[in-house]
Amino acid sequence: MISRLAPSYRHTFLFAAVFALAACSQQQDAATPAADSATPAASSDVAAPAATTEAPAEAAPIAPAAVATPPSGPEPVAGTDYVEIPGGTPYAPGTGKIEVVEVFGYTCPHCAEFEPLITSWRGKQTADVNFVPVAAPFGGYWVPYAKAFYTAESMGLAAKSHDAMFRAVHLERSLPVNGVKPVDFAEFYAKFGGNKQQFESTYASFAIDAKLKRAETFISRSGVESTPNIVVDGKYRVIGKNFEDMLRITDHLIARERAARGGAAPAAEPAPAPGAAPGAPAAAQ
Repeated sequence: MISRLAPSYRHTFLFAAVFALAACSQQQDAATPAADSATPAASSDVAAPAATTEAPAEAAPIAPAAVATPPSGPEPVAGTDYVEIPGGTPYAPGTGKIEVVEVFGYTCPHCAEFEPLITSWRGKQTADVNFVPVAAPFGGYWVPYAKAFYTAESMGLAAKSHDAMFRAVHLERSLPVNGVKPVDFAEFYAKFGGNKQQFESTYASFAIDAKLKRAETFISRSGVESTPNIVVDGKYRVIGKNFEDMLRITDHLIARERAARGGAAPAAEPAPAPGAAPGAPAAAQ
């Protein structure tokens, strides 16, 4: 497990190749990022759009797949591929769906590497799967970015700004890992239609503090100590040897939960048309 933030996606890729599963850990020094974290990355193994002064486009909704993709590979083994969570419950119960939580951090370079993979994976999921990103407030510089995510989520800005935030931190370096201020986030989210004053007010609110506490409780209960991490239906914390293996194991656990509920995956819900009326499926936050 890596104890420091790697300086670029290229370093992230190299670390992942050496270790079975590279991850950002809450045990690292959360108060002091890597010394070169402010140095612009020279190149990247993960493609990213070039910086632009134009207003960013809104993220397209991820429509449910029509048919569930059968899990590949052998059945996962408890204790090796996943950990059963005693008395575990979903992060957002009551949806009637199989919940898949991704615990992540915007300052985690491995989460930035994982993001395109899990976005592609989400496009293959059927309507009975509820994907929930949970920003980890591990401490230090993790906390402001977690607060920014929950603030953006509450203002309806998270889905369309999610990828851009990773780019801003790890590629463009337009937002610092350490020492970032609420006004910096307000400026960033203004590019996505956020009101600066409203953002700063919401960021400092008790409601956002409550979201942080809820995330902390779920993360602690689930035994999550690093990012990225996946928890299925509050019952299983995925281990995996690498990112692809994590998603393979997740597919098996989803299929297990679906079978336990006595049914096949439902037909896909239609994707909302541009300008659809309220109530149409929206992009996952």
